[in-house]
Amino acid sequence: MAIVVVCHWLLWLRVGKGSALRALGLGLSALVGIVGLAFEIQWVWKRVEMTEAVRWARGCAIAWGMCSCGTAFMGWLAGSFRRPVDPSRRKLLQAAQGAMVAAPAMVMGYGVFISRRDIRPVEVSVGIQGLPKDLDGLRIAQVSDIHYGIYLDRQALAGAVRMANEFRPHLTVVTGDLITGAHDSLDDCLSELAQLRADAGIYGCLGNHEIYAQCEEYATEEAARRGIWFLRGKNSELRFGQARLNLAGVDYQKMHGDYLPDGKRLQQSGAFNLLLSHNPDAFRVAAPQAWDLMLAGHTHGGQVTVEYLHQHVNFARFFTPYVYGHYQEGKSHLFVTRGIGTVGVPARIGAPPEVALIKLCAT
Repeated sequence: MAIVVVCHWLLWLRVGKGSALRALGLGLSALVGIVGLAFEIQWVWKRVEMTEAVRWARGCAIAWGMCSCGTAFMGWLAGSFRRPVDPSRRKLLQAAQGAMVAAPAMVMGYGVFISRRDIRPVEVSVGIQGLPKDLDGLRIAQVSDIHYGIYLDRQALAGAVRMANEFRPHLTVVTGDLITGAHDSLDDCLSELAQLRADAGIYGCLGNHEIYAQCEEYATEEAARRGIWFLRGKNSELRFGQARLNLAGVDYQKMHGDYLPDGKRLQQSGAFNLLLSHNPDAFRVAAPQAWDLMLAGHTHGGQVTVEYLHQHVNFARFFTPYVYGHYQEGKSHLFVTRGIGTVGVPARIGAPPEVALIKLCAT
């Protein structure tokens, strides 16, 4: 990050406006970012040995590209101010311009070294009309988007597991993306998740990265040996007093595809129907199918998100309106968690990692 700050400080404050050197420097920075993003394409990383060094280089390249875009904008904005004639005011303006140019790299550094590791407990109450009396106050812990590997180690995952257990949940769910790719240790991840505790058990659904790693069957079988039940187009009836909770799970629903074609088959009449789907965009179909509650992840809350004019601007909004938090359509509810891991750039900005507790409340 320090290198990024120095390079762009030189480009914007020590190189003439419109110079060839500045254009070359920014062009190279953009190229580095594009190369880093290329390693996120499945066809590419399947043909490259993804060592830790390569993965860290990929993440740093993407971070560099993002910093370059931010710095270019801030540099342009800083350069648009006219320098005053007064020498003392000129020095103050130069200092302000330097701070503006350095800001994107500083923020990215915070996201990489501090915010990414700051996993928080988050509690949300979901008020549900006609909720059975014995489900009023039901506590559901949700762990999602772990991406276990070099960006999230065993110690961090163990801390997240302890956090979930401290909720003393009635039910705990894991909503996909246990690892990022085949190069990550799924067994180590499952060993830590096996420490989760809940009265009614540990259930889950799989995400798109289990597909990329081609480990869906292995993950399901190994998790079951450890007492974690991934529901792949299946449902399980849980009883809480006199109330029935029908818990169903589906594999990753391909973005903007034919969502939940067998969704109605998984429902039970007279029960509270809870759906686990890694992709929150499936709520477009889950709500018309009258699921009472759907729990999802996938978006990381945007992972890198900026508030602008009371709106959160992030990459996830290009794909779905369900980026983070509680949504309601008719009588159906959705909660999307930010999850605990990262993918691509190893940073969290404006979307801190979390372990969520969803509390059901009668209204």
